[in-house]
Amino acid sequence: MKQDGEQRAGLLYGLGAYGMWGLVPLFWPLLKPAGATEILAHRMTWSLVVVVVALLALNRWKWIRDLLRDPRKLALITIAAVVISINWGVYIWAVNDDRVVEASLGYFINPLVTIAIGVLLLKERLRPAQWAAVGTGCAAVLVLAVGYGQVPWVSLVLAFSFALYGLAKKKINIGGLESLAAETAVLFLPALGYLLWLGARGESTIGSQGPGHIALLATTGLVTAIPLVLFGAAAIRVPLSTLGLLQYLAPVFQFLLGVLYFKEAMPAERWAGFALVWLALTVLTWDALRAARRTKLAAARLVARGSAVEPLPVPQPPVDCSVERPTDTDGKTAVLGGTRDNGTSPG
Repeated sequence: MKQDGEQRAGLLYGLGAYGMWGLVPLFWPLLKPAGATEILAHRMTWSLVVVVVALLALNRWKWIRDLLRDPRKLALITIAAVVISINWGVYIWAVNDDRVVEASLGYFINPLVTIAIGVLLLKERLRPAQWAAVGTGCAAVLVLAVGYGQVPWVSLVLAFSFALYGLAKKKINIGGLESLAAETAVLFLPALGYLLWLGARGESTIGSQGPGHIALLATTGLVTAIPLVLFGAAAIRVPLSTLGLLQYLAPVFQFLLGVLYFKEAMPAERWAGFALVWLALTVLTWDALRAARRTKLAAARLVARGSAVEPLPVPQPPVDCSVERPTDTDGKTAVLGGTRDNGTSPG
């Protein structure tokens, strides 16, 4: 019963995380007239403030000492920080430039890009269905390139940057809150320096748009941190297969917002490209669920086979099958094949 309650809570946390990520395109336009770079700098700055407050509340600081002693992890943190800043910046710009549908495509094809990176960099081997999904995804990009009249670079930058970010996070292997704190600490000084430079040039919007605008800019830290915390809570409570399905909620919400709310154009070529992407994801999801089911059945068979094995007999002490003869005058009993002490002889 307790486990069922934990899984239900994890599902709600996951829905909250991916729901916030899916609805975040509604938030970025509220920050205009701030440009994408200024918004990104505020997001980096206020995110550090939020995670430091959270770490103070949780009293989680030991990881900093361990991280500073590991140059490899420090380098990976720096790479992750740079890559995610590119992802954030391009995404904010795309949303505010009325490219929400194109941005959603990036997160739709992200699982396919992640698989491709696994093959190219980690030398992973793919199952036939995975190869079919990746091939279908490549065909979709070609169709969309024809439809757009150019390569959908926004989608590809978002997909590849997030896939590389995931790879770096896997190698770093520290908690989500701690990782965000380290990444934003790396980005904090450049971001703050950029904001001070904008202010010195009179181009910053933080002092010219009123307190409401300042509050919205500060809220970027919460918009960044809250879904990440919810995601971390979901990841430890629900199976990875469930989490993998939930990840499609964000781009679905973004796509629907782009088409229904922002009224972005969807010509036939774009529908065809998205249809191919969705087909690839369907194949990928089906294959993942099938592989997970096979693994579960194999584990169940091993458990059943182990319980069916009869226990080995308990070893018994050897039985003396010798035939005793009448006691000799020297205090020993005559035995076939030798003599044994009957307890009357010394030592």
